[in-house]
Amino acid sequence: MSAIGTRLFTWLRGEAVGEDEFGNRYFQERRAGDGKPRRRWVLYRGVAEASKVPQGWNAWLHRTVDEPPGPVKARPWEKGHLPNLTGTGGRWLPKGHLLRGGERAAATGDYEAWTPGDGNRAP
Repeated sequence: MSAIGTRLFTWLRGEAVGEDEFGNRYFQERRAGDGKPRRRWVLYRGVAEASKVPQGWNAWLHRTVDEPPGPVKARPWEKGHLPNLTGTGGRWLPKGHLLRGGERAAATGDYEAWTPGDGNRAP
């Protein structure tokens, strides 16, 4: 749910530009003032999660492209959207992380620890 100020600004000065497959709606100012470019913004459907903005709309929001994206057909090798799982139980934890038991495989022998005074100095 968007803040009341954003909804009011959208109602007063916004012009709908499009919607993405997640139901997010994109807007820009009806007209810019004093030679400035028109503002662009998104009203998220549900929780405001920036990772839910598809790449074409992200490019439009950041003015990488001038025109809003058209329908994009997913390639067969592309995976579907996965939300940002940071701070959730589904987050990625590397081997050796304390929450994964804190154990990892021993070094393979291709690493030699540096010790002071061993003569291996950078040129």
